[in-house]
Amino acid sequence: MKSLASVAPLILASAIVATSASSQRSSDSMAGMNMGGASIMPADSSNIKAGEMEAMSMDTEHDMDHDPHMAHMSNMALHMAFTDPRPVTPADRARADKIVAELRRVLAKYQDYKVAETDGYKPFHPEIKQMKVVHFTKNWYGLKAAFIFNPAEPTSLLYERTFGGGYKLIGAMYTDRRNATQDQLNERVPLSIARWHRHINFCFPPKGTDPRTVDRTKFGFNGSIATKAACDSAGGRFYPQIFGWMVHVYPWESNPELVWAH
Repeated sequence: MKSLASVAPLILASAIVATSASSQRSSDSMAGMNMGGASIMPADSSNIKAGEMEAMSMDTEHDMDHDPHMAHMSNMALHMAFTDPRPVTPADRARADKIVAELRRVLAKYQDYKVAETDGYKPFHPEIKQMKVVHFTKNWYGLKAAFIFNPAEPTSLLYERTFGGGYKLIGAMYTDRRNATQDQLNERVPLSIARWHRHINFCFPPKGTDPRTVDRTKFGFNGSIATKAACDSAGGRFYPQIFGWMVHVYPWESNPELVWAH
């Protein structure tokens, strides 16, 4: 595993590029979003920061994680790719348990979401009430995660909305670069225990489309269109992959099968 010192120049260079790109974003980066439901259409995926796609679809994913019978009700499976499971070994189980224990320790202070915000975790559009779970993302950790894995530095914290407008911390999310191999992901979190996932094959409506007219059964996160040919025929914009690999951790789940639920 590379040390942080050895990759610091790369991180700094990436940060400069990211800052430059961010400064060029226009005020219409949120245009085309449908605030009326979970299927939110970005005007341009290049304007979405790491973790934001995940946050947009998290309410549906979380329901499916905890109620597998809901999976058939969504087209989300068309837009998700998972790592291949591997045989469980005692060493893998011990390594995963160590990560969870470290995560529980780190997350203890973030039970209060205000502490998380003070430490640099920022919520993605908390005003969108349809999202049952809100990602609080620390962009600096996301950037570092492209180079080195630190169990104590999850890219995002997962907060579930509570009655009265508060948040309950339920888990965290680790990330890796989009071109990471399965062996490289396995070095971070064993694939025999957890299944990393990535978001693929999205068709978004043409730029400038009134979000009120979008057929969300075809376009977006739960849309039925999942190939470039079909997207081109529909006049949409196709993205074979958005963002890198991600894995969710719910360290306080009593059911071990749900601790690393995707």
